[in-house]
Amino acid sequence: MPHYIAHHVAETLTINGDLSKPVWQNANWSHRFVDMVTGAPGLYDTRAAIVWSDTHLYVAFRAEEPFLEAHQTERDSIIFLENDLELFIDGGDCYYELEVNARNTIYEVFFIWRDAYQRGSRFDVPMFDVHQPEAVTFGGDYDRSGASFWRGTHPRGLRWAFLNYDLPGLQTAVQIDGTLNDHSDIDRGWSLEIGIPWVSLTWLVNGRSLPPQPGDVWRMFLGRFQKLVVSGVAIQPHPAMVMTPHGIYDTHLPEKWSEVAFI
Repeated sequence: MPHYIAHHVAETLTINGDLSKPVWQNANWSHRFVDMVTGAPGLYDTRAAIVWSDTHLYVAFRAEEPFLEAHQTERDSIIFLENDLELFIDGGDCYYELEVNARNTIYEVFFIWRDAYQRGSRFDVPMFDVHQPEAVTFGGDYDRSGASFWRGTHPRGLRWAFLNYDLPGLQTAVQIDGTLNDHSDIDRGWSLEIGIPWVSLTWLVNGRSLPPQPGDVWRMFLGRFQKLVVSGVAIQPHPAMVMTPHGIYDTHLPEKWSEVAFI
């Protein structure tokens, strides 16, 4: 059984962060996110929902947060150093990462597995020129010490990370329920709404139909990282809450991401 079932809708959504829309009220909301390593209930209540139309993929998050905080405002800042909500989409030999904070500041990266990037391959195009300054290699989140220092721990090894990638047509919007960066009161949390045109995901199609056919299954990571400070000391690593646990503190494991079935 898939981890999540996304239902088809006929309408085109206005992306404004408002999750009181009927489409989200009627959507299949996930269970409370769990700790990425242990699978225990997450620190704060976080849930997600996915719907899709013939033209778009839509994703929504609801995040409980008693002390709303977001300081980074520059696009492609390292958002996960603070608090964020995250969506990754797997494309087999590549994958896409999106992070958003409560200010609606976004961070995007496109990853291509190094073993799939060959001369003359479909990725050997100017957009993914590995000689550009914003193309770097990446080995994963978890253990970069000792024997795994250069290549990480994933069996496929390194990925090329294209830091200047912008997904065409991406829309994101946030609404907050509280006061941002003011810890004198208790906030309720924030919501995130994402709209992605299917035509923008051609690099990730991996032989599948766009839009999906009913019954198609895609792997996606839906998660949250939370900066937690106790007695003035930031807890490291940040608590990570996800739809589907990994058993290890590493986000970049597509084979462990949630299986999303489209019906």
